[in-house]
Amino acid sequence: MSKYLRFIKLIIPHAWVFAIAVLCMIATSIISASPAALIIAGVDKVVTSRQIILPEGVAFPDWVVGLVQHINAMSPLHLLNIITALFVLLFALKGFFEFFQTYFMNDVGQRVVRDIREKIYRKLQDLSMDFYDHHPTGQLMSHITYDTELLRDAISTGVADTFYEPLQLLAYVGVIVVTIYMGMPVGLILLAMILFPLMLYPVIRIGKRLKKISKSSQENAGDINNMLFETISGAKLVKSFGMEEYEQKRFMEKNKTFYKLNMKTVKRMKIISPITESTGILCGAVIMWIVAKSIISGQLSVGVFGSFVFALFSMMKPAKKLSNVYGINQRALAATERIFDLLDEPVTIHEKEDAREIKAFDDKIVFGDVSFKYDEEIVLNNIDLTVNKGEVIALVGPSGGGKSTLINLIPRFYDPTEGIVKFDGMDLRDVTIRSLRDKIGVVTQETLLFNDTVKANISYGHGDIDEEQLVRVAKAANAHQFIKDFPEGYDTVIGERGLKISGGQRQRIAIARAIYKNPPILIFDEATSQLDTESEKLVQDAINNLMQGRTVIVIAHRLSTVTHADKIVVIDKGRIIGMGSHDELFNTNPLYKKLYEMQFLESA
Repeated sequence: MSKYLRFIKLIIPHAWVFAIAVLCMIATSIISASPAALIIAGVDKVVTSRQIILPEGVAFPDWVVGLVQHINAMSPLHLLNIITALFVLLFALKGFFEFFQTYFMNDVGQRVVRDIREKIYRKLQDLSMDFYDHHPTGQLMSHITYDTELLRDAISTGVADTFYEPLQLLAYVGVIVVTIYMGMPVGLILLAMILFPLMLYPVIRIGKRLKKISKSSQENAGDINNMLFETISGAKLVKSFGMEEYEQKRFMEKNKTFYKLNMKTVKRMKIISPITESTGILCGAVIMWIVAKSIISGQLSVGVFGSFVFALFSMMKPAKKLSNVYGINQRALAATERIFDLLDEPVTIHEKEDAREIKAFDDKIVFGDVSFKYDEEIVLNNIDLTVNKGEVIALVGPSGGGKSTLINLIPRFYDPTEGIVKFDGMDLRDVTIRSLRDKIGVVTQETLLFNDTVKANISYGHGDIDEEQLVRVAKAANAHQFIKDFPEGYDTVIGERGLKISGGQRQRIAIARAIYKNPPILIFDEATSQLDTESEKLVQDAINNLMQGRTVIVIAHRLSTVTHADKIVVIDKGRIIGMGSHDELFNTNPLYKKLYEMQFLESA
């Protein structure tokens, strides 16, 4: 119930639109029930030429008494003309108000979906990197696409009917109350009140099962999204291994499971309506049989009976819709649970309210007895390291030793499990995240470029583009020459993830992006590991240009490229096992010597 109330609260910011829709619902409900009064006049006065007689002992308002007297004084033909015109007018008005109630409720649904998508996206931007380590991209995409669509349907249809159909029922109950005043036996009304709740029992039973199936279906949709993301982005890998048929079979299995879950949902959603209708017809038939006996005995007029039957069977439609609403709301609850679970996900990298802003990098970065764990796996163990301003520090060692994790602590993508990282003597947890990351440029081996122009990619994060600086940094990154040869130069769109250009070109644009940011600290995470020899030389030259006058931390792919570093740090199994210059380590550190000689032999 709390989740549903939280779901309903999403409507509050758009209460004025919802209020207009509810007013239209009220008008539609009143108009829908109005023909019942015309039935009494039409049958008793026009068809049977019988005077409309108000029951004795009931105090009717003067305007009701006057209206009945006026109708009784009319000729049947004149009254028929008026009733016909009123029927046309009433149904025209009903259509008018139905249109606007539907329009405004859909508007509310679309507004809520817009808001919730923005909240989800904002949350995804705020969440720390450790969250993304455990949640597949496709599942997260499913929250913004599939789950929010279910919310929209639940509001535009489910919430609308939750308000509208009870109003309809209330209006028809009002008609039934009028028929009581006109002579309808009260016992019949009580019998109807006992019989009709029988329709709710199967609805509730089916609805509970529907929620579980819907949640499974939503999770399966996330799996499909994730598979699509992986196989489309990794299309080259799939083709190179000849795995097209394997991936197609894997997709077919997931798609088949999704189909089966959806059909289970459809079956339960659609079975509710005939069950409700059959139960309602059974109840109605029992009541009609009793009422018909009253007419035969002369205790009840045909007009009152017609009005009662009209109201009774008109209640079937809102009753059926309410039964469907329960199913829609159960599906929405499954979606809201997934969405709210994401929105409630704790952000592990917090910024303190009194966090200080870093103005510049003046001294050093210090790792003090730093340890870090991924879940229960120890990745870094008691790291002590100082990076002085202006130094070039190279991190080397076997794959999986913890080098990338170490540099990820500097821009505070993660916080150490134990120990402290200081920036000019300040604990990173005491400074603003934005000011810290403004001082750091990162170039990784997996370069991410956006499906935008070269200009937009290089100047990413800057509103005003300095054209002169753009060309200057492109030249420094050895990128200007190939950029100006593009069909539209710096305005050329380079495709999703930069796939329209080569790996070396992508990496040089990424380096230009880092130069354009002009940070005092640069981090290179194996920035040349995936390049051919020619591209690697061009990129390495660009990196050397970029290093001048900056503090640089490099994870080295080829040790020959970092022999000039001020300090080389050897990391293995989460520990620093050596530190010094190339010559010192080559003569004193067996692991470093082994790694260097292996690469030298490979190069030879």
